[in-house]
Amino acid sequence: MLNLIKNSWALFLGYAVIILAHGLQGNLLGVRAVLENFNIIATGILMSGYFIGYFTAANIVPNLVSKVGHVRVFAAFASVASLSILIHAIFVNPYVWALGRFLTGFSMLSIFVVVESWLNDRATNKTRGKVLSIYMIITFTCLALGVLLLNFNNPKQYEPFILVSLLLSVALIPILLTKRKPPTFKKIKSIKIKDLYKTSPLGTVSMLCAGFLHPAIFTMGAVYGALMNFSILEISLYLSLITISGAIFQWPIGYLSDRFDRRLVIIITSLLGTIFSILCFFSVTVSPDFTNLSSDWKIIIKHISNHRMWFYIFISLYAGMCLPLFSLNLAYINDFLPKEKFVSAGAGLQLIFGISAMFSPFLCSYFIKEFGPNGFFIFLFVFQIIIVLFGIYRILIRSNVGITENENTFTPLPRNITPVGIQLDPDTGVDLSNNDEK
Repeated sequence: MLNLIKNSWALFLGYAVIILAHGLQGNLLGVRAVLENFNIIATGILMSGYFIGYFTAANIVPNLVSKVGHVRVFAAFASVASLSILIHAIFVNPYVWALGRFLTGFSMLSIFVVVESWLNDRATNKTRGKVLSIYMIITFTCLALGVLLLNFNNPKQYEPFILVSLLLSVALIPILLTKRKPPTFKKIKSIKIKDLYKTSPLGTVSMLCAGFLHPAIFTMGAVYGALMNFSILEISLYLSLITISGAIFQWPIGYLSDRFDRRLVIIITSLLGTIFSILCFFSVTVSPDFTNLSSDWKIIIKHISNHRMWFYIFISLYAGMCLPLFSLNLAYINDFLPKEKFVSAGAGLQLIFGISAMFSPFLCSYFIKEFGPNGFFIFLFVFQIIIVLFGIYRILIRSNVGITENENTFTPLPRNITPVGIQLDPDTGVDLSNNDEK
C-alpha cells in the first residue's frame, strides 16, 4: 500500500485538492443563493446545471480524450472549472450561475475521467482493490473537509470563490508534472436502459430514485440549512457529517448485502431512510400542516425540535442509509450479469442516475417552494418510499432470488465515480494483467 501511494502520490495529491474545491463549491453557491434572495425555483434550476453539464460531458469527453489526450483534456477543463467559479463571483445572477454550473459539471466529469483512467493504468489485478480504497478515502475525506471550508470567510464575500479557483489551479501542478506516460483510453459502451430493466427492475428503479436523492442531498442540503437560518458552522458541520456517515455505513451495509438477499437490504435501508427523513422533518421545526396533532405529540415534537443535536444524529443516520444505494444497486444488477458486462452495466446505471440527477435539484426546489424548507425532507421521503414499495412488489413477483452463482461482492464506491473508475472494482474482471507493478 505504501509503495502504491509513493509511486502515485502526485496523482492522488492533485485529485485530493480538486475534491477539496469540489466539496466547497456547490455548497458555497447554495448558501450564497439564499443570501442573495434568489427565487427557490431559480436556485433549483441553477443547481441542476451541474448535472446537465456532467451528463453532457459523459457523451463527449471520452471521444475528446481519444483525440487530444489525457493531459490536454485535464489542463483545459481544470482551467475551465477554475474560471467558472470566478464567473459566479463576478456575475451574481441565477441565469449566469446556471451557465457556470453547467461548465463546472462538464469540467468535473472530464477531470474524473482523466484521473480514473490514470488510476486504472497504474493498477494491476493485484492492486486494483487497494487503488479503489485509496480513491474512496480521499474522495470522502476531502469532500467533508471541503464543506468545512465554508467557514473560511463570509459566503457573501468574493474570497471563498477565489479559494475554489486557487485550489483548482494548484491541483494542476502535481498531475501535469507526473513522469508517467498518459494511458491509452478505450471508450466504454453502456448497456441499454431497457436491457438493464429486464435484467433487474428493482435495481434500475432504485438507481433512478438514487439519482433524485443523492444530488438533492449534496446541492439542496446547503440551501435547506440557509433557509432554516442555520449558521455557516452548523451548515458545514451537518454536511460534513452526511459525507462521513455515507462513507462509514457503506462497509457494514455492503457486508450485510453479501450475506443476505440484496433486495431485502435495499428495501430495509430505504425504509429506515424514510423513517429518518421523517425524524429530520420534526427535529428542527414543526410544519403548520401538523398543527392539529394531539397535545402529547406536540410536546414530543417540540422537545425534539429544541435540541439541534437530534437533527445532526438523524441526518447522519439518514445519509448512512441513503448514500450506499448507488453501490448496492450496482452490486445487485451485477448479480445477474457475467463479469465481462460489469463495467458496461455500470455505464448504463450511470446514464440512468444522470437522467434523474439533472431534474433532482429543480424538483426538490419545487417541494421546498410548496411545503416550506422542510419540503426538502418530504422530497427525500417520496423517493425513498418509492424504492420500498417497488422492492416489496418485486419480491412478491420474484421470490426465489438469493445470492447468485456469480459470487459478486459489494464494493463501496464514491458518488462521483465514472464508468472508467468502476473498472477499479476487483469484481469487474477487467484484464489489467499486462500492466507492470508500479
